[in-house]
Amino acid sequence: VATLARLTDLLGARLLPVIPSEGSVGASGDLTPLSYVASMLLGEGEVYGPTGREPAAAALARVGLAPLSLEPKESLALMNGTSAMTGLAALGWVRAARFARIACAGTAWMVEVLHGRAEHFDARLAAAKAHPGQVQAAELIRADLAVGPHPPRGGARVQDRYSLRCAPQVIGVLLDALRLFAPVLEAELNGVSDNPLVDIDGDAILHGGNFYGGHVTFVLDGLKAAVASVAELLERQLVQLLHSATSQGLPDNLVAVEGAERAAHHGFKAMEITASALVAEALKLTMPAGAFSRSTEGHNQDKVPMGPIAARELLRVLDLAETVSAIHLLACAQAADLRGAASLRGRAAELYANIRRQVPPVTRDRRQDGDIQWMLAAIRGDGLGLPDDGGQP
Repeated sequence: VATLARLTDLLGARLLPVIPSEGSVGASGDLTPLSYVASMLLGEGEVYGPTGREPAAAALARVGLAPLSLEPKESLALMNGTSAMTGLAALGWVRAARFARIACAGTAWMVEVLHGRAEHFDARLAAAKAHPGQVQAAELIRADLAVGPHPPRGGARVQDRYSLRCAPQVIGVLLDALRLFAPVLEAELNGVSDNPLVDIDGDAILHGGNFYGGHVTFVLDGLKAAVASVAELLERQLVQLLHSATSQGLPDNLVAVEGAERAAHHGFKAMEITASALVAEALKLTMPAGAFSRSTEGHNQDKVPMGPIAARELLRVLDLAETVSAIHLLACAQAADLRGAASLRGRAAELYANIRRQVPPVTRDRRQDGDIQWMLAAIRGDGLGLPDDGGQP
């Protein structure tokens, strides 16, 4: 109990162990990463704290905590398990849920600026296939469009291109993945991944393989594929918006300059190229890490899950996907200015107002990397004003 209390004390003091992100195969659990957690308790190694990176012994002394002396089996219990990959998976799950919600809001806005057809998100269409994620995505998009369950017919085309029309089916996969994977992560968080286990009542030492992170790796590999797919969906919508042949009357690359000088401006052209590169990298990372099991430790660990690699890849895919979403929303705001922002309704009007409080429109070519960074902070924080109205399954 004292060891568990000390871990919570360190979290409360915002002292976190400095842990290498590479070098673990996920069995026997996350031995190498978790050894740095155990070292921190002993006053060894380094920590990240409010004042930056510092020796663990100095940080403990500064907050009035003495190094622990671990009891029998505690060092093994701290090191031998799936805690690292599971913790990262839980953090990734939350970010992926937030990304899915933002993708629904961004899709609704894209429908508006592209003069798309809200009827593609009719509740009857979603109910006919009945995947819960598809139903939820269609419902969220309708809510963001401020239309009822059966939107009226309308739009410039009989059917929009797939990246608009099939958005509930694409985002729905991510929402269903989140729903399916939540109990898997909860089981891992609440279960025992140590080895061996001590059965006090039965007076037995149980040797086994609960440290094997196969379930968590499957979650991580599945989530990164679903997130990357939604990122590609947003990038495909962006391409429609940036080209006059598909944007329903908007200028190429959303260039706002009029007259002969227009040809000297690139507008959002570099943003399109950037989004394409980000999506390519995200899709490249969808190869399942769990498929690359390697025999190690003299063939004792001859089948391993590679969960820590999958965790790093999921977090990277989320970084890329969130950046694509930032560009996507900035382009929607630029298109709204060109169309006339006064006509915006529903969620798009709220998003536009929040963005324009911080990011001005691109009236002439200028650097936009700062715009992306502000948008990323807003996406990862609460700067967009999106409610928790079902973004998490």
